[in-house]
Amino acid sequence: MKTKNITLKVNSELYDKYREICKKEGWIVSRQFEKCMEAELEKRGRENVK
Repeated sequence: MKTKNITLKVNSELYDKYREICKKEGWIVSRQFEKCMEAELEKRGRENVK
């Protein structure tokens, strides 16, 4: 799978809180964002999500 670097602007407090959750759970923030995008595409009926 080819990857792409992106830049996002998000609420700092929100990001810090979510990052802590990811750290405690052993998750990677970028992978969680990918999963969110995959779920949204699936919800909208797109094929070949992964």
